[in-house]
Amino acid sequence: MSLSLRDQLVAAGLVKDKPPEKHGEKRGKDQRQQAKDRARQLAEQKAAAEKAAAAKAARDQELNRQREQSMGRKARMVQVKQLIEQNRLPKVDGDDYYNFIDGKKVRRIAVDAGLRARLIRGELLIARYEGRYDLVPNAIGERIRERDERSVVTPNTAPETAPAVDDPYKDFVVPDDLKW
Repeated sequence: MSLSLRDQLVAAGLVKDKPPEKHGEKRGKDQRQQAKDRARQLAEQKAAAEKAAAAKAARDQELNRQREQSMGRKARMVQVKQLIEQNRLPKVDGDDYYNFIDGKKVRRIAVDAGLRARLIRGELLIARYEGRYDLVPNAIGERIRERDERSVVTPNTAPETAPAVDDPYKDFVVPDDLKW
């Protein structure tokens, strides 16, 4: 008669010849361990989900802050443009120019004698917007400077230096607005 499958496997050495375990003992231990593993995995997943939600909230908050900053900057630039357009002095046609330094470049704007005098006294300021330069009253220039520091060109201020004691030309002051 033929042997059972189990007997054949034992004879081949593939299975050990042990009495079968009781039905509920090992299985119960495995189920408890599996339940603990599942609970731990669920806790890890929940913690990871909370961490991801917190990271997303922080990222969204940063994006909102940047968006609000951008909108505020745009609103200030619109205000600057309106202030310049409403308060700029009319352009002067002529061959007389006022030279000023903007950044590292020397720029010029057409003026007449009265505007030049007012610029030198500080009654007028030069406002910049979209690559153009316009003259505005000092009060308006300060309002523009509050909104955007870069929109107002700082006036040419040469440091006042005292003439040297032994300088033979100390009595001869060269004016700033000398025309050649």
